[in-house]
Amino acid sequence: MLSGLFFFILVSCVTAKENDVTLPSLNDTKSAEAFIDSAEVVVIGFLEQGEESRGYKEFAAAAKHVDSVSMAVCISKEVWADYGIKSDTIALFRKADNHQENLVMAEIEQLKIDGLVNFIIVNEVRYITEYNQVTAVGLFNSEVKTHLLLFANKGRKEFNELKEKLRALAPEFTSKFLFVVINGAENSNVRSLRYFGLKSEDLPRVGIYDGDSDMKWLMPEGDISTERVRDFCNSFLRGELKEVKQAGTETKTEL
Repeated sequence: MLSGLFFFILVSCVTAKENDVTLPSLNDTKSAEAFIDSAEVVVIGFLEQGEESRGYKEFAAAAKHVDSVSMAVCISKEVWADYGIKSDTIALFRKADNHQENLVMAEIEQLKIDGLVNFIIVNEVRYITEYNQVTAVGLFNSEVKTHLLLFANKGRKEFNELKEKLRALAPEFTSKFLFVVINGAENSNVRSLRYFGLKSEDLPRVGIYDGDSDMKWLMPEGDISTERVRDFCNSFLRGELKEVKQAGTETKTEL
């Protein structure tokens, strides 16, 4: 799973700058749990020698570039054991699918800042993630293969309102669905709309894509309310959507 990410790390050319970032230190399991629970996505550097560890400067520098993600350091081996860490590792934790993504230092010949930034950005899957070529990697590498899709045109007044409405609903379906918003006004997303038999002028709409069966469903047209989307998701989980006629006829390559 990480082989593609290693490419970014090995070919990166940015050099580490002087470390002028002080990262929080997690000294026990309680503080680690609280830190992981504090945000949708966090990153912890399990580095035995702390600031003297290989990769610490790059890790601290990456924290400046990805200010949307909280980052901390842990040197306590007792805490390491709680998260299955056996050697120096940079681990990303995300709530959307209860996933932990590990970057093991011993498996990397040369760690670069921009490579580490790519590792974080690619895996930054949130309760509702806006689909693009970068986030697609984290979405499709997740063990959760079912996606609740909001098709909406960015720039329209309802875009942010619907996005926040579904973001608030997403925690109810952790590890069952990944909630994804697809901007129908973006030319690169035309294929995704066409796969569901949609055009930009048809939006907003809500659909489900199941990667295990490679099947798709559209929620009937109408108000996109929290209750309707919740019922749509639950109907899928109960198997009640199996007989619904599939929308669109184009062969899928990727969303």
